[in-house]
Amino acid sequence: MQTATIQSTPIPAPAPPDLGAIKARQQATWASGDFGQVGVRLQIVGESLCEAVDLLSGERVLDVAAGNGNASLAAARRFAEVTSTDYVPALLEQGRLRAAADRLEISFQPADVERLPFPDASFDVVLSTFGVMFAPDQARAAAELLRVTRRGGRIGLACWTPEGFLGRLFETMSAFVPPPAGLESPMAWGSEARLSELFGGGASEIRSTRRTYAFRFRSAEHWVEFFRSFYGPTHKAFAALDGASQLALEAELISLLRVWNAHRGEALVVPGEYLETVIRK
Repeated sequence: MQTATIQSTPIPAPAPPDLGAIKARQQATWASGDFGQVGVRLQIVGESLCEAVDLLSGERVLDVAAGNGNASLAAARRFAEVTSTDYVPALLEQGRLRAAADRLEISFQPADVERLPFPDASFDVVLSTFGVMFAPDQARAAAELLRVTRRGGRIGLACWTPEGFLGRLFETMSAFVPPPAGLESPMAWGSEARLSELFGGGASEIRSTRRTYAFRFRSAEHWVEFFRSFYGPTHKAFAALDGASQLALEAELISLLRVWNAHRGEALVVPGEYLETVIRK
């Protein structure tokens, strides 16, 4: 008696994500709304990060994915030589206006964090507050930060944690508008383990501290209105949905905010946990 041989058809490996197309969509996302309205409210994070890296006057500082310049302004206030970069020109222009208003000397330059236009070891300190974490190619972005930092220099990062409010916010929005397949979550940058994977090979020391930024708004409804108008990811998520789905997302966000509200009164105070990290090359 002969036994039939059954040959299985190999399952093709999934195609790798198109990082170029994803980056183009991300750039359009951050250019939508008006992130500057959100960014100015995060200034305290840039100040804290400059203290964490023990920034010294005269040091060469690069702020990557700088938005409208929170860390850039904080470093310039400490008399550092600051270069502020982002791939959204409108945000750089807002940074210029803020620097001019405060009479701070900062150089502004368009740049992609995955392809920084600077020679090796150009900077004493490289900073990013809630910026580099959104780069689609995480390994390449981390390698670029290490490349442009001098030996013995420091990289300072502020990144939302996956367990914190921003992690839950992006989970909620992803249920309505799924993120591109095949990408690591940007919230991974808020994990000590992931930062060790990204930077451990090029670092002599990695030191992380969990901190909290408090979102303070009139109410949960006020927060949703504000972020829907100004924060690119939330703005784009609502724009991608029909009317009924928009109402459903709004209800989910209001419910999430009320759960996280630490004030328990009419005003909203939501603790946003982030990981403040100093990496010495």
